Amino acid sequence: MNTATKPKHIGRQISRIRELKDMKQEALAQALGISQQSVSIIENSETIDDEKLEEVAKALGVSAEAIKNFTEENMINYFNNFYDNSCNGSNGMFHANYCTFNPLDKVVELYERLVLAEKEKNEYLEKLMKEK
Repeated sequence: MNTATKPKHIGRQISRIRELKDMKQEALAQALGISQQSVSIIENSETIDDEKLEEVAKALGVSAEAIKNFTEENMINYFNNFYDNSCNGSNGMFHANYCTFNPLDKVVELYERLVLAEKEKNEYLEKLMKEK
């Protein structure tokens, strides 16, 4: 049997996509609500029913079609195009997306607002208690 007529090994494609997303079998298993051994069985299976494929695709954050049509060559082309298009502007200069704020500063800001709201609530309740 030549490779042109050989069906794609869905399990290997799932495994490769999972690895590219830097996800361990345990994490995928937890997202699917199954054991790590079950994920291993899925990844070693040549075929998978459509319902289970949809669940796996959702857990991986891709479409079932993306899993079915996955090839290393397509992935390399995708990343090359993504890199070329996102890093080079129309004038050839490098453009990058950087975070313009410190996430920890945002957490502190939100915490301070929460504390202030609680203080205001306590003052209001104390005022109500004094009126009675």
